[in-house]
Amino acid sequence: MISVDRADSLSLRIARVLQEETSHQLDLYLFVPGELGLGPNVLAEEAFYHAAIHVKRTYYSDRYRLPLVLSRLAERGRLDPEQYRLGMSLYAYQYVVALEGSSQPLLEAARRVRRAEKAAAGKEKPRADREKAKADQGRAAFGQESAASTRGTHEAAGREKEGRGEKNEEPSLETRLEEHAELAMGILERLRRQQPAEESLSRYYVTIDNYLSWFTEQRLLALVANLPRGARFREIRKRLLAICQEEGRYREAREYNSERVTRDPTRMSNKMRLLRRLIEYPVTLKQKTQELGGGEQKAVKALATAVVMIFVSLGLLRVRDTLSDITALFVLAMAVIYALREVFKDDLRNTLWRLLRRGRPKWRRQYRDPTRNVPVGHQLEWFDYQRFLKLDEEIRRVRKRSVAQREEVVLHYRSRSRMSPTRFLSGYEHTRETLTLDLAPLARLMDKGSHQVYRLEEGQVLREEVEKRHLINLVIREVQGDRPPILQRWKVVMSRSRIVDVERVHAEGVGQEGQTPKSP
Repeated sequence: MISVDRADSLSLRIARVLQEETSHQLDLYLFVPGELGLGPNVLAEEAFYHAAIHVKRTYYSDRYRLPLVLSRLAERGRLDPEQYRLGMSLYAYQYVVALEGSSQPLLEAARRVRRAEKAAAGKEKPRADREKAKADQGRAAFGQESAASTRGTHEAAGREKEGRGEKNEEPSLETRLEEHAELAMGILERLRRQQPAEESLSRYYVTIDNYLSWFTEQRLLALVANLPRGARFREIRKRLLAICQEEGRYREAREYNSERVTRDPTRMSNKMRLLRRLIEYPVTLKQKTQELGGGEQKAVKALATAVVMIFVSLGLLRVRDTLSDITALFVLAMAVIYALREVFKDDLRNTLWRLLRRGRPKWRRQYRDPTRNVPVGHQLEWFDYQRFLKLDEEIRRVRKRSVAQREEVVLHYRSRSRMSPTRFLSGYEHTRETLTLDLAPLARLMDKGSHQVYRLEEGQVLREEVEKRHLINLVIREVQGDRPPILQRWKVVMSRSRIVDVERVHAEGVGQEGQTPKSP
C-alpha cells in the first residue's frame, strides 16, 4: 500500500508497507514544469538526492496485539527490560502511524463541510441584499429581472442539493468521528491495563504513555478545531473535548510533566518530539549509505590520463623530430600539446564515466537491526534526469501528457531493495518505509509574490489577490516480488511558500493500493 501526504509545508511523505517478498522496486517520477528552468546545470543530481530524499524504515506487523503479549511476558519476568522496551515501542509506533492515517481523512472531510457551509452562507447574504435593493429602487429592467429570477432558481436548487448532500454526509462524519475516538481510547485502555510495577520497566511505560496521551489529545483537538460551527456537531464536539480534558487530567494526576513544561507550549512540544524519537529509535532500522563507483572513478581517471599521455608523448616525439633544436616554435608547439591534453583529458574522463555508470545504481543503503546489529537487508538507489520519450510506455500512459506539457523536466528516483525476513524480530515480517521528498529546492525556482485577478459577478467587478501556483505530477510505480506493478499518479499543487494540495488522480494495480494502514 502506498500513501502520499504532506509532511510539512514543503515536503511530501510517501509511505508504503513492504510485504514478505524479499525483493521490492520503487520508481518515483517527478514531472516539473519547464518554466522553472530546472536542469542538471541548475541542480545537480547528487545535490538533489542528498538534500531532498530521506528514507526511513521501521518494523511493521499486522499482528497488532503481539507487543502487548510481549509486555505481559516481561511483567511475568520472562523478558528482559530491553525486549519489553522494544515491544512497547512497536505498539506505540504503530498506534501513532495508524492514528495519523485515520485522522487525516476526517480532517479533510470536516474542512470540506466547513467550506461548504461558509460558501452557502456567503451566497445567501448578497442575494437578500440584492432583492432589497431592487424593491427599494425599482429601476431593474424586465430582462434583468428575468435573469435574476433564473439565477435565483439555480442558486436555490444548488443550495437544496448541497443541503441534501450535507444531510447524507453529516451523520456519516459524526459516526466516523465517534468510532475514531472510541477506537483510540480503547487502544490506550489496553495499554494501561499492563502497567508494570518494576522500576526498570516503569520508565519505558511512562515515556510511552505520556506521549500517546498527549498525541491523542492533539489529534482530537485538531478535529475539533476544524469541525463546522453549529448545533449539528455540538454533541460530538463535547465528546471529543471531554476526552481531551480527561487525558489532560490523567497526565497531571500522574505528574508526567512539570508545571513549567505544561504552561509553555514550546517546551511541551519539544519534549514530546524528544519522546517520539525515543519511541521510534528501537523500531527504526539502522542504515548506512555508501556511494558506489569510487574505485571505478579512480580507474577511469587513471585510464583517461594514460590514454591522453600516450598521444601527448607521440606528439612530443614528432615535434622533436621535426624541430631538432629548442626554439620558440618548439616551445609554442609543446604549449599547444599540453593545452590540448588538459581539454581532452576531462572530456574523455567524463565520457568514459557516463558510459560506465549508465543504468547502474549510484548509492547503496545497508539496513541493520537496531537491537542485535545484524544486517537485515540492503537497497540500491538511482537518481537522474530523464527525457519523456525515453520513459517506459506504462509511465507515459499514466502521465497522459498533452502538448502544453512537452517542456516538463522529469526527475527519476528508483530504489531496489532485498530484505531478509528470517533475520527480522520474531513476529515481524514486514517493514514500513517512509520516504520524505523535500520540494524546497524546487520552491526556490518559483516566483515570489502574487498578482491580481478580476472577475465579473452580478454586474460588479471583483478584484482578488492570488498567488502563483505550479502543478507537479508525481507518478509512482511499485513492484513487490512477482506481483503485477502498482501505478499511481498524484497531483501536487504548490507555491513558493507551501504545498497547497495533494490529490491522487489515477491508480491501478493490485487492489489499487492507496489505503492507510489499519489501526492496531
